[in-house]
Amino acid sequence: MKVLLKFMFLFLIVLNTSAQQANGTKPEDSKSLYDIQDDVLIKTRDGALISAIIVRKKGITTPQPVILQFTIYVRDRDIKGLKEAADNGYVGVMAYSRGKRLSPNEIFPYEHDGKDTYDVIDWTSKQSWCNGKIGMFGGSYNGFTQWASAKKLHPALKTIVPYVANRPGMGLPMENSVFINPNYEWAFYVTNNKTLDTVVGDDRKRFRTMQDKWWDSGTAYRKIDSIDGTPNKYLQKWLLHPGYDKYWQDMVPYKDEFAQINIPILSIDGYYNDSQISSLYYLREHVKYNKNAEHYLVIGPYGHFGAQKGGDPTINDYKVDPIAIFNTKKLTYEWFNYILKGGPKPAVLKDKINYEVMGANEWRHAPSLEKMSNGFLKLYLTNTKSKDKYLLSDKKPTKSGFLPQEVDFANREISNNDYYPDPIIRKELDTINGYFFISEPLDKPILVNGAFEGEIKALINKKDMDLGVVLYELMPNGEYFHLSYFLGRASYAKDITTRNLLVPNKIESIPFTNTRLVSKQLSKGSRLVVVINVNKNAFAQLNYGTGKDVSDETIKDAKEPLKIKWYNDSFVKIPIWKD
Repeated sequence: MKVLLKFMFLFLIVLNTSAQQANGTKPEDSKSLYDIQDDVLIKTRDGALISAIIVRKKGITTPQPVILQFTIYVRDRDIKGLKEAADNGYVGVMAYSRGKRLSPNEIFPYEHDGKDTYDVIDWTSKQSWCNGKIGMFGGSYNGFTQWASAKKLHPALKTIVPYVANRPGMGLPMENSVFINPNYEWAFYVTNNKTLDTVVGDDRKRFRTMQDKWWDSGTAYRKIDSIDGTPNKYLQKWLLHPGYDKYWQDMVPYKDEFAQINIPILSIDGYYNDSQISSLYYLREHVKYNKNAEHYLVIGPYGHFGAQKGGDPTINDYKVDPIAIFNTKKLTYEWFNYILKGGPKPAVLKDKINYEVMGANEWRHAPSLEKMSNGFLKLYLTNTKSKDKYLLSDKKPTKSGFLPQEVDFANREISNNDYYPDPIIRKELDTINGYFFISEPLDKPILVNGAFEGEIKALINKKDMDLGVVLYELMPNGEYFHLSYFLGRASYAKDITTRNLLVPNKIESIPFTNTRLVSKQLSKGSRLVVVINVNKNAFAQLNYGTGKDVSDETIKDAKEPLKIKWYNDSFVKIPIWKD
């Protein structure tokens, strides 16, 4: 009841202006170094209320620049982060997605954050303690909200520092139009209450059981929440948008909207960040549409959470080069001091793209993603046998040929596409899982530097398929080093916004580009290995190839196996640096 009364009080004091701060400053105690306002509500243009916390250093009377975070994650440690901003000479502001913390509105991830962040920035910029300069930072969802706010750039927003930024519709809840099951419980985790439902978030057994039952039963993906027993209205809405359509496009900058983003940006990411294709999408589109974009990247052997703190000594059983470890927060404030206070430029930013070379224990720098490489290895997936694999050749086969594959979707005893990089280094690969192509040994060391791409030529007896392509280094010691991978739906390969079904029994070209960037030193004697397969496993939506909405397909659609001919003029292009 006390909480309810407090909320009603807060609601009543919000005036009918664009935004209004609740009265009252709540110091922690008489000896506190900080003025903390934890009951702030900001009213948006459409009448929603955004809950915010403001932390300032006591005794400072002059306006200061503001460091803003906007997030759907409500955590006890948020105050600590805001104090860090105050300790670094800024005002710290944390604002939460509508519906979270003290906000009375409905929670719906992604949909309102862009406009709401703009309104929070607008309100903040007008406060007496703000000098008109605002910077934003944060990771994952917090990275998304920064880009969402840049869709219509507020004049007071001077810079953003997104870590491993999410791109709704292309990372979570799906990747290249394939819905990924491990993302399922996230909607409940962030929407079940005003903070976070950690009980649900930690209940791996519940959702793994649901996933396995869905896999075994062959139920339509649209009914997966009926197996769990709890309706997932968020997933159900997302399933209506399997392509990157206007629903997703409205959430973040799209195409020429990137042209007006003229503020300096520092992005931080990792080679093994699950959402890397989301995060680097923003960078690629920004420099594509704004030729003068001042956009920096720091990237290395980090995962989704590791990148947000500067890396871990070990990731997926791989021991990281010592030089790769850095302090993300320290770099962030060095950047803010550089942009907002005229301080020195962070030392690591020697060029726009700053990347650690795995296996070389060194940082390198390039003016653009394209300039990371000075050549390509174009390798064809031939049908020439090489022991238990097939030859990956730099010469296009003179005679057309193919490798046949049959995938029985009704058989749940066999799964396909072992693409996930955990562990990063493997002693052996399951050679019955797809087709394996191997290059000749390298005659000298090279760097794999960038994101590989390619084109698959295939003929299938159905209208669609989901495929996986994985790139490894086979090291001279016989171990396999996972470099990068692609997972995607063939019918969206040429246009991520619109589904274009394949024509059965016709050779189709299926290009793929949305892969993960990596930098790795390959030694003399190493070989490159490419694995290609159809995606059929319990960890992702299952595409039976009928041409219907994949979410409506069931095991009844698996009567006829998928028959594929992988043609030998399929190829991959691997970016390299030759010294």
